[in-house]
Amino acid sequence: MSVRGGHEPLENPFISVRNLVSQGVEEEQNMALILTAICIAVLCLLTVIWIKHTRDRRELELHSITPEALHTLLTSKQEILVFDVRLPLDLLANSEIIPGAARIPPRELVENPLLIPKEKDSVVYCTCPSDKTSRVVLRRAQSMQFLRIKFLRGGLAGWKAKGYPVERYEKSFHLDTRT
Repeated sequence: MSVRGGHEPLENPFISVRNLVSQGVEEEQNMALILTAICIAVLCLLTVIWIKHTRDRRELELHSITPEALHTLLTSKQEILVFDVRLPLDLLANSEIIPGAARIPPRELVENPLLIPKEKDSVVYCTCPSDKTSRVVLRRAQSMQFLRIKFLRGGLAGWKAKGYPVERYEKSFHLDTRT
């Protein structure tokens, strides 16, 4: 039987409010944990990106040569081999080459890295804005224990920007667009 005219006793309103507040606090804590986990994941990702960027910058410094340094070596008659590793379409668009450079299509070089002698100082160059093709060739050569190879920082454009000589590439070549 009910205490008040046949009605069930009312719940204590303070207990209901306490339960609601408790649920709200619990949800806020869960949200804070989720946000903390997301922040930690983003921080880890940024750290990995920074480490990779630092390693790439170090690689650039260790395995590249400036146009000025290459020009000095070439004019002082130092024995250094220079290889143009531009893609065929790049060569078609700009058929100039550094005097004395040998042209090797990147695809041929990837298939047969021994086209560049291991025992001689060598420089490769391309026209990619970030020296991408040169870096690919460099990494492939290093994986095969080529220790005396560098890439020309800035490629052919960097060389020409310094006003260094180029010559017209007159030899025929195949327009194979595969890399």
